[in-house]
Amino acid sequence: MHTNAVFSAAKRLVSSLAVGVAISLALPWLGTPAQAAEETVYRFSPVNQASIALSADYWNPIVAYVSEKSGVKLVLKIGRTSADTTAYVLAQEVEFVFSNHLFSPERDRLGWKVFGRRLTPPIHGLLIVPADSTITDLAQLRGKDVVYPGPEAFVSYKLPYAQLLNQKVDTELVFAGNTDSALAQLFSGRVAAAGVNSQLADNYARREGKKFRVLWRSEPLHDLALMAAAKVPEKDVQAVAKAFAGMHKDPKGQAILHAASKHIGLTEEAYFISSDGSEYAAYRKFYLTAPAPLR
Repeated sequence: MHTNAVFSAAKRLVSSLAVGVAISLALPWLGTPAQAAEETVYRFSPVNQASIALSADYWNPIVAYVSEKSGVKLVLKIGRTSADTTAYVLAQEVEFVFSNHLFSPERDRLGWKVFGRRLTPPIHGLLIVPADSTITDLAQLRGKDVVYPGPEAFVSYKLPYAQLLNQKVDTELVFAGNTDSALAQLFSGRVAAAGVNSQLADNYARREGKKFRVLWRSEPLHDLALMAAAKVPEKDVQAVAKAFAGMHKDPKGQAILHAASKHIGLTEEAYFISSDGSEYAAYRKFYLTAPAPLR
């Protein structure tokens, strides 16, 4: 991508974050301190896959349940964008995450441990256009604006953008902050195409009554991973892992999962299971052959 395109993308990203700053300051559950007077409080940061408010609506009931069931206090910490949330992780400001941003060789060395994942159908990285778009081939995107949730998004950005780079299709990068914002730009006509996670695109389309055409689809991948920082005591990790994995078997937990999933467009079958991290080999493999800008 040309230098002027990089500046253009940065300018658009700053503009898109203006509203996010106000939202972050207005919501008290963002950035809760990690220390409490009587107990250790761990911060849980799920990658921004929808708007901040929608993400909070999904995760707050789940985090409250896991805290109660495990006896380990968790609080939600979400940044304005997925890149901001991942910055918290890299700065060691959180202890638990729901993410797929930590599988590069450099970040693998930070010691984050996978203990679970969300059980959903396989997800894919997509490049999409509105159903009524005249664009039918990736080559037609040359020189056009293509929007992505953010530079940290593995499935929605790194996979689709790698495909464009490998096919030598030079486009203008636009970062929206999260998938909902990216898709809103796509369907409003502000951009020609979008790089998205198939699960999130399908959820958005159901919620908003939109239709899209897929120009490119990646190989299937597992949904994001539940991970704990190396500094968290093993007994606390195991308690939290057990609470997540057992949530769908408990009538109270199941009801919370069903309500939260329905709210964001997931099916009732979406729940959490244990994982040793081996399912994420495909993520790690990507970095062995990825174009230099994405490693």
